[in-house]
Amino acid sequence: MIGLLKRDLTLAFRAGGGFGLSLAFFLVFTSLVPLGIGPETGRLAEIAGGVLWLGALLACLLSLDRIFQLDWEDGTLDLIATSPLPLEAAAALKALAHWLTTGLPLVAAAPILGLLLNLPAAAYPWLIASLAVGTPALSAIGTFGAAITVGIKRGGLLLSLLVLPLYVPTLIFGALSVSRGAAGLDALTPLLLTAGITLGSSAILPFAAASALRVNLR
Repeated sequence: MIGLLKRDLTLAFRAGGGFGLSLAFFLVFTSLVPLGIGPETGRLAEIAGGVLWLGALLACLLSLDRIFQLDWEDGTLDLIATSPLPLEAAAALKALAHWLTTGLPLVAAAPILGLLLNLPAAAYPWLIASLAVGTPALSAIGTFGAAITVGIKRGGLLLSLLVLPLYVPTLIFGALSVSRGAAGLDALTPLLLTAGITLGSSAILPFAAASALRVNLR
């Protein structure tokens, strides 16, 4: 299991796709918002939490098709399926590798980009906490979607259509946690709901992803 995780991490950093592409998109997306909305600091502060969460969501979405596609093309996925390692564990490791190379850098970069959007100081702990507990759900849900669409030519659009509706609850509660924190209100409830989505997704979706992979490998 550790070997598979190390392999995925090494490939992600060597290829530069999962890490560099998503982080670059997050930076560009967040930098463009003030240009479109205008320099009014009050308006930017009001929408900063939602913008940062939406940017993180879309950045995660960019690298989902790479989770299984390379393994599918070079036959590694067949070897994994016939190895002693259960496909459920392999799917969970793929989701973990995706979060380490995509979600975790976004969590680290978000506070810096919050300065660009004039995010209130009170919101920073909630921004970091909500992204830290919420982005693993994006990786788990994305892994499930990638397992369904693996092997489909130009399946990126289909993957987005499958995954985006499932991302909505995480986006709502994550952004709500930041906006309530910025306003000085109790943000613990939406944060706990975000964490609950992550726990539920991490517990259930590796099994669903493994079932989808078995169907596609037949």
